[in-house]
Amino acid sequence: MASIVPVVLRFSRVTIDNLYQINKSLNRLPCTSYAFSWQRQHFGTITEEKKPDATDIPPVSEATTENEKKLKTELELINKELAELKETKETLEDKYKRALAEGENIRVRLTKQINDAKLFGIQGFCKDLLDVADVLGKATESVPKDEITDRNPHLKTLYEGLVMTEAQLHKVFKKHGLVSLNPVNEKFDPNEHEALFQQEVEGKKPGTIVVVSKIGYKLHERIVRPALVGVAKG
Repeated sequence: MASIVPVVLRFSRVTIDNLYQINKSLNRLPCTSYAFSWQRQHFGTITEEKKPDATDIPPVSEATTENEKKLKTELELINKELAELKETKETLEDKYKRALAEGENIRVRLTKQINDAKLFGIQGFCKDLLDVADVLGKATESVPKDEITDRNPHLKTLYEGLVMTEAQLHKVFKKHGLVSLNPVNEKFDPNEHEALFQQEVEGKKPGTIVVVSKIGYKLHERIVRPALVGVAKG
């Protein structure tokens, strides 16, 4: 009986130790599982936070298409504005060239008018003096040449004075470009001569001037008064 008691006590101690170890192992299992579960849950949350939403990012093809449409629209507007500017530039350039040409024409025309005014400004005055020259010419022609002698000193002096006045008048005419036309035996020119009559004259070709009734005049190649003439008839 005394030998059985120690065996029972030893068995009990071993059993208690085993139970303690089992209990201790069981207490450790929930902690490990909880930690593993928390780490998994935490890692899953971080992954979900970092993962972008598919609806927030536009598709690459759609974004590229929209940009291309915007660039194409802007390019069309720029080309349209460029065409309008080019058309405006051509219009203004054409107007500028026309204005230059018109200004040049006006300048040339005014220059010609000024030069003509300088040359022909005295045309009216010269035309009025032609009657004076005609009177002086007729006065000298009407004096009989055989009467111009020392026996008639007064007539001779008067005649010489008329001749000198006529010569001085023609000298002044020539100084200002007024030239007389006495086209005897010249060919008839309708631009410088005015035919009063035609007559048959032996030894003269048809169209030849045979008589000058009134002397003509021209101022710087411009006819002031045509010569009044008679022309040979063919």
